[in-house]
Amino acid sequence: MTFTPHELTPFLSARHYFGAEMRRDREIAGLSLVQLAGIVASSKSTLARVETAELMPPPDLPPHLDAAFGTGEKYCNLYELAKREAHPDQYRRFMDFEARAEGIDTYDPQVFPGLLQTREYCTAQFRLQEELSSEKVEELVNARLSRQDRLRAAEPPLRWAIIDEAVLRRPLGGAECMFNQLARLLEHVDTAESKVQVMPFSAGAHYLMGGALHLLALPNNSVVAYEEGIEVGRLYEDRDSVKKWRRRYEVLRSKALPPEDSAELIQQAMEDYEKCATPPS
Repeated sequence: MTFTPHELTPFLSARHYFGAEMRRDREIAGLSLVQLAGIVASSKSTLARVETAELMPPPDLPPHLDAAFGTGEKYCNLYELAKREAHPDQYRRFMDFEARAEGIDTYDPQVFPGLLQTREYCTAQFRLQEELSSEKVEELVNARLSRQDRLRAAEPPLRWAIIDEAVLRRPLGGAECMFNQLARLLEHVDTAESKVQVMPFSAGAHYLMGGALHLLALPNNSVVAYEEGIEVGRLYEDRDSVKKWRRRYEVLRSKALPPEDSAELIQQAMEDYEKCATPPS
């Protein structure tokens, strides 16, 4: 059966333009989808869906395309535009700030911070939204994980994460998924660029129990705050509001376990999940 490529609509969005340019450069190079898949370590189906904008480009694809086509940083730059479209409008300004932030302080009461999530944990979280197709889940996962590129930069932002103990104890994605996610978290507990504190159950109730909080320190010495609920978020840029949220975060930080005690609690949780993942002999 002869493969008939779908008609492209490059000017609908950055993602459509990415796909159209990819097909154009592929055809100029005289490559089939199968041949290009072998060069960029992908699959024919993935590349076909990227070309028709059915799938957000995976984060590792753009540099491989630039290398294959000799296009400098063309696809890496297009990807920076395209990945923003996977997020709702109210989240995009926060993403812009996060991409420039020199310092990132977060509190998460229900799930691991997006910047520290594994692919498996992230996928399991989005699958909780039953109305999402598998393609949409994959798109959202790729978009979230693309934010982690910042952590691998030459000068990554300084990060401080406070995580509720409930996050460690609430299984998501199975015991093996949780074990691997906790192992990832443990790597960031106490480094020169990252600190993690656990807010223990023993600390009792506190003001921030109802939602996540992000504080972003920008290069111009200003700070913005982003308060996030289940489906909505609000960005605060005025000085008085940010001061209020920072004060509440500092109170929380004073009540959370220090990094060394947090690491011990994380390791205990890992041991519990390891027991669950290991079948009895």
